[in-house]
Formats: sequence, structure tokens, C-alpha cells
Amino acid sequence: MQIISNSYKTIIIKKKQNVAWLFLNRPEKLNAINTILLKELSEATDILEKEVNVRCIVIRGVGVKAFSSGADLAGLLKLTQETAATFSVMGQQVFSKLEKISKPVIAAISGYALGGGLELALACDFRIASDNAELGCPETMLGLIPAWGGTQRLPLVVGLSNAKRLIMFGDRVKANEALEMGLVDRVVPIKDFEAEVEKLALRLVESSAVTLKHVKNAVNSVTKLSSGGLKTETEFFVWLLSLEQTKEKLERYFQRNQK
Repeated sequence: MQIISNSYKTIIIKKKQNVAWLFLNRPEKLNAINTILLKELSEATDILEKEVNVRCIVIRGVGVKAFSSGADLAGLLKLTQETAATFSVMGQQVFSKLEKISKPVIAAISGYALGGGLELALACDFRIASDNAELGCPETMLGLIPAWGGTQRLPLVVGLSNAKRLIMFGDRVKANEALEMGLVDRVVPIKDFEAEVEKLALRLVESSAVTLKHVKNAVNSVTKLSSGGLKTETEFFVWLLSLEQTKEKLERYFQRNQK
């Protein structure tokens, strides 16, 4: 693969046969998403939209342990009510930009896709999981809710009941169960994972770029997210984060995972 840019701190972009591979590059943090990563993902989306030799985008995490474990807990602990709203809206805007890009986007999920990591995957057109994948929305266990469009996109993908189960109970599901509920489109053995994702990407590259652009726009128009729903999501996230019990849960969870 040819490296397109190595100027980023938290992502890597490589290109092979008209496919851009965008890697979330924080393996020591299980590719957790912080403000820097969101900014770089936004910038990369703009660049790849204009790159005529890129016909499909694959997003995956560096390593096999995690696509992304979600929002960086260290950053969450530092948020105030004002910065929490900014953080929520920023994630919503970046993921919406990715969702609207004219080129097909594949989330290649190996290992954990939790919280904000799952929300990122939901903004992609396709989700391919390795057989070691584990997906879920653990935010309620920390006294929070998904705040990057998850409350809006998840019901559209898996239906209302499954979405409520995943969010309200904080359940995690393995790859095969995720496939059964429509959360992922395909499950692939880990040893064949990259090759199978590449095959799917190359099939998309073979199609007319103009046709795919208009098909994507037309299909997405059916499930266009409500600005009111996203605003409500942010408001509840900010309010919940202001509660002392939420802060205590976050701190306990953070300390456990630092050991």
C-alpha cells in the first residue's frame, strides 16, 4: 500500500488500487477517539472526497484488538458542560460528513467496536466484521448515552427493539449475533479478514462512481437524520455528564482500566 499522508498523529491513510485505507492509529488506547482524531478524520474526509483516484474508502483500526473502543475516557473526564456540548456536536458533524461523502465507505471491524467506535461504524455504508469482533453501546453503564448520532442511526440499522436493547442494557454482541440483527453485513474469519474486505472494496471500485454517488444519496435520503434528534441527544449527554454519579462511574471505570 502507498501512504497518502503521514502528517497525522492519530490516523494513517494508505492507497491501493483506487481504495483508500484509513487506519485509526491509537492502538495503545484501543483506537479510542479523542478530539484530535475527530479533527483529523474530518480533514481526511475532505481530502478523500476530492481525490479522484480514490473510489472507495475502508476504515479500520490499527491492530486486531479494536476497530475503536469508543470515546477516550481521559478526555471525557475533563469535559465541562460547555465543552461536552462541543464534543458531542463535533462527533455528530464529523460522522455525518463521513456518511454524506460521495464515495462508498466500509467499516472493517476487528475486535472491539464500542460506544463511539460503533457510532463511527454506523456512519459507514457497510460494516464487515472479523469473527473476533465485539460490538455494543456501553455508555449507559457509565451513566451516559451515545452522543455522536448513535441514538439516531442504530434504530435505522437494527430496528427499534434491538437498538433499545443495545443502548438501555449496554449489551455487547459477538460478530455472529451482530450479523443476525443486521448490525454488520458480513462476518469473515480473522485470517481472511483483510483479503475479504479488499475484495468487497474492489467490487465497489468496478462500479460507476457517478452511479454509486447518486444511489448513495438516494438511499440515504430515506433515512436522513433529524437535526432535532441529534440536538436532543447532545442535550441529554451534556446533562448526564454534569451529574455527580456519572462522574463517579467514569472515574471508577477509568481507574480500573488504568491498572
